[in-house]
Amino acid sequence: MATIDFLLDIFDANRTGEAIVWRDRVFSFGWLAEAVRDWRRRLQDDGLVRSGSVVSLEADFSPQAISLLLALVEHRCIIVPLTTSVEARKPEFSEVAEVEAVVRIGDGDEVHVEPTTRTARHPLLRQLQEAGRPGLVLFSSGSTGKSKAALHDFGPLLEKFTVPRRRLRAMGFLLFDHIGGVNTLLYTLSNAGCVVTVPQRLPETVCAAIARWQVELLPTSPTFLNLVLLSEAYRRHDLSSLKLITYGTEVMLESTLRRMREVLPGVELLQTYGLSELGILRSKSKSSDSLWMKIGGEGFETRVVDGLLEIKARSAMLGYLNAPSPFTADGWFRTGDAVAVDGEYVHILGRRSEIINVGGEKVYPAEVESAIQLMEGVSEVVATGEKNAITGEVVTARVKLETGETVAEFRRRMRAFCEGRLARFKIPQKVVLVTDDLRSERFKKLRHEQVS
Repeated sequence: MATIDFLLDIFDANRTGEAIVWRDRVFSFGWLAEAVRDWRRRLQDDGLVRSGSVVSLEADFSPQAISLLLALVEHRCIIVPLTTSVEARKPEFSEVAEVEAVVRIGDGDEVHVEPTTRTARHPLLRQLQEAGRPGLVLFSSGSTGKSKAALHDFGPLLEKFTVPRRRLRAMGFLLFDHIGGVNTLLYTLSNAGCVVTVPQRLPETVCAAIARWQVELLPTSPTFLNLVLLSEAYRRHDLSSLKLITYGTEVMLESTLRRMREVLPGVELLQTYGLSELGILRSKSKSSDSLWMKIGGEGFETRVVDGLLEIKARSAMLGYLNAPSPFTADGWFRTGDAVAVDGEYVHILGRRSEIINVGGEKVYPAEVESAIQLMEGVSEVVATGEKNAITGEVVTARVKLETGETVAEFRRRMRAFCEGRLARFKIPQKVVLVTDDLRSERFKKLRHEQVS
């Protein structure tokens, strides 16, 4: 059975150390250890939540949310983290996950618990409950379609954190409804590091917190790093404490990576690879300015079939609650990611579903976006395919500009800029100028939603 005793031992051994920074207040490991034990007592003795229940934890990172999450794991609950970023979809997600009790943590860190009228009946949920195992339900971002609910046994997710690694002060940028957020939280606390939270995930706020709290690790997305570059917030704050930026969740644009390397030359840039369905794999970039990386590590196997990455993982989900199984008959997860291979290294080219086919030629959106992002006045860009009677598809670019250009003016400038940088069939035939952000609440590019 999954147990958090190893974490409590670490907390007790570092009682005076800083565990969490929340709203400019510091919470020690001693405080965290007692908070977890207090919640454990209340869950067991006061009957707040039945052991094994499917529980939605509606909260952002806060001291109570973190301590309650750990106590719910020990109470063998199946946890469904839901943050403010999915506010409008909470009823839908609760229905899919068959939530039996709701725990809400308010702005002041106060806790409210209420039962629902549901009883979990999904075979995978029942399987965990009958085995007395804690679980975790994570919803995919839905940036390329419907959100899928991945159900994990929490035990294998916890297992890798029993091995001591580097202690770091980490930014809690990715929240715990995201596999990267769960990974950052457990990695940081299991190594007696400090989780620094921010009230808003804006470049100015994040950079100010890095400077004030001497943050060493920033786990984030390529889209957010592009916003940092556009805002130039890195110029207004002392980021000298920063040692490592890890980026994942979507394809990194080569132009963004190169620019980050220029503005923060002393910071290691590490590409990570993880999925809601599998957890986070250990990775090693060929260099800080390279998009090639090794992935795998203990508990993971990788292979490439027909140019697509497949992974077998000890920490793989049990399955989806609302979609067919994506596993092969022999247990490999089909990621849908197209990759190039060079010996031990792979380069993630993009989702197979996002590849644009122009007259039989493959166009990867990241290549088009990387070129256009270099243009003066381009804030955000998303390249997609649009059906065409002659070529099958043409490349369409949705662009958010900081200039006052018309579509015709920008299209002329874009075509001239891309000549020599992109093959002619890769240059967008259609341009749509938008005023809304081209990113989701999780700082991933929106590819299939309507943006105006």
